Amino acid sequence: MPNIIVFPGSFDPITVGHVDLVKRAIPLFDKIIVAVGLNTQKKALFSLEQRMEWLRQVFAEDPRVEVDYFEHLTADYCRRIGANYLLRGLRNASDFDYEKTISQLNHIIGDGLETIFLISQPSYSHISSTIVREIIKGGGDASPFIPSSIHIAPTPGNRPSH
Repeated sequence: MPNIIVFPGSFDPITVGHVDLVKRAIPLFDKIIVAVGLNTQKKALFSLEQRMEWLRQVFAEDPRVEVDYFEHLTADYCRRIGANYLLRGLRNASDFDYEKTISQLNHIIGDGLETIFLISQPSYSHISSTIVREIIKGGGDASPFIPSSIHIAPTPGNRPSH
């Protein structure tokens, strides 16, 4: 049975921090599935299709990385695809407190689903999709924070997609 880990997130947009986490996890697993979770509570700035395309583009060179999306509970998605692990990044103590609680819940409802935490590299610890979205919406240049293959025009007035 292959050793599969799921890296769930909104990836709205994908950041260099996300890419770093996946690259660091590749040697540890047979397959990494970068999965866009559709969260009805959040309004995405970029469409699901756009985010999936960016993820495919960024990870096109590694056959061990797959891109997918899911709705509802992450634990149910992992069970359905046969993944026993979740990948999460930790930038700071606040991330740890939040992620620890989620991992404990996922372990219970996911029948032993384990969460693997990787601590963010210091050069990426200040980057989040939320901050990058704000830069983009404000018309700023987000290029230092997103993979070089992703081009997002820094124009004021970017509007969330529905």
